[in-house]
Amino acid sequence: MVNRLVPAAISILLAALLLAACSDADTPAIGDGTLGTVTVGRGDSVQIRSISSFEDMGAGARDYINIVEMAIDDYGPIHGEFTVGLGEGIHDGCSADEGQRVAEAALADDGVVGVIGTSCSSTATTAVPLITAEGLVVISMSNSSPALTSDLAGTPAEHYQPGYYRTSHNDLYQGEAVSSFLHDTLGAQSAAIVHEGDAYTRGLAQAFRSSFERSGGTVTDFVEVNSDASDLAEMLTRLAAGNPDALYFPLTQDTAAEFIEALRRNGDFEDTVLASGDGVLHDAFLALDSSRGVFVSGPDLDFGGNANQATGVDADQAAERFSIKTGSPPHRAFWAHAYDATTLLLDAVTAASRIEGRELVIDRAGIRQYLNQVADYQGLIGDINCDAYGDCGSGRISIIEHLNPDDTLASRDNVVFRFSP
Repeated sequence: MVNRLVPAAISILLAALLLAACSDADTPAIGDGTLGTVTVGRGDSVQIRSISSFEDMGAGARDYINIVEMAIDDYGPIHGEFTVGLGEGIHDGCSADEGQRVAEAALADDGVVGVIGTSCSSTATTAVPLITAEGLVVISMSNSSPALTSDLAGTPAEHYQPGYYRTSHNDLYQGEAVSSFLHDTLGAQSAAIVHEGDAYTRGLAQAFRSSFERSGGTVTDFVEVNSDASDLAEMLTRLAAGNPDALYFPLTQDTAAEFIEALRRNGDFEDTVLASGDGVLHDAFLALDSSRGVFVSGPDLDFGGNANQATGVDADQAAERFSIKTGSPPHRAFWAHAYDATTLLLDAVTAASRIEGRELVIDRAGIRQYLNQVADYQGLIGDINCDAYGDCGSGRISIIEHLNPDDTLASRDNVVFRFSP
């Protein structure tokens, strides 16, 4: 009896596998070839790249590279046959001046079909045009400057490029969230604002300013700090003269560290509410004793039971497996956004590719076509929907009150305000 059923079961299984293989082969790849194709030979790998800031960042510096690697492993080979290669991580540099170097590194292999990154909006302003001009797509996990996509009302922004997408939020949402918290919840009627003049910090500062003034608040100062932070003492004296209820400084972490140290030495802001943005939602800033008491905004990291539809892995499982892989939990705020960005890219490659003989042919225009149509995609971060200008993430923002530099993970969990558009 058993001997007769086992071969029958095997036959049924083989028939099912053959049917699946035929169905996959019969599904036409999307794309019209207008951006060229990439051919991957049997035994070679589909190539993507990861761009993020990871030098001199302390704990969690390589979080984004590690989470992209993990997502690739979870996803498995394209069409079950062609593995995915990541190459060496490319350091972002967090500066518009670094864009050409970053782009050249990503384009060094002409077989690369897409990029996960950059992590910094300022680098994206100069790197993305060069990368997308070669037909590739760029999906960022943490760029948030409105200048990279749109005004969320149908107008493309200064640095928008077709082929650019992001799973992170648009900072128009973050600015509104901080404004609502400071003005409506804490009752701040006036605020001073400090930025660095780049796409990220100035964009977020402007978003906050617009929302705060619409709410009836008064901006006492809107000041750009020098890149070397040499003018801090004079600047703080000027800011204090305006007697603001709140001081908002959405700075990058190195500048923010110098700024908060100088502010604590000043002594004029003991009764001023201090707030910053997601650029400092990292241990390098939160571990500073001077950062105690600062309110910090960023992406809402309460992922509940969200699971990524491409891999079936949920947020808790991903965080646990990441801890096993690296020895510590994710430290960087947009880790789940990086996971989802990776599976989006791999799903797009799958949809835009076909097997011809012993080769995989990938249509670059098809990758964009797939991403342009993404709707109700289930990710670790929740529903992902890409609009006409590449904004795919939600606008959900949380604000923490940072109370304990000796336990930064506890501070990350100390959410005092949540915003959803």
